[in-house]
Amino acid sequence: MNKKQLFSGITAALLFASVLVEASNIPSKSEFKNTSKEIDAIIQKSCYGCHNSESKNDKAKDKLDFKTFESLSKPDKIHALREIGDVLKDDDMPPKKFLERFPDKALTKDEKKALMDWAKKEAKEAMK
Repeated sequence: MNKKQLFSGITAALLFASVLVEASNIPSKSEFKNTSKEIDAIIQKSCYGCHNSESKNDKAKDKLDFKTFESLSKPDKIHALREIGDVLKDDDMPPKKFLERFPDKALTKDEKKALMDWAKKEAKEAMK
């Protein structure tokens, strides 16, 4: 085996390992309280990649970390849910630059509505 083949093999192995690590960071259903499979799927597809404590995007994970979402205080959770609704309404999330690189992460109109409805409902529930 020459150096080029060895390098290619090592690179492929590292890429595969990084995919496995990312997959292991996906939360189970139990990490998102009161969410349907639909909402979980939307969060997984378009939000969780940046908004989790293992993300390399410090700004995104500082703004909202879905891994710690359920442990937020009531006021912080209400604020986060309102923020989710606001950024979706303003078409700020997912960011346009991100979508240029990952167009498959774009929210459909129905996904956006479902996520906004979920955030609004959860915020109302948390205020009780």
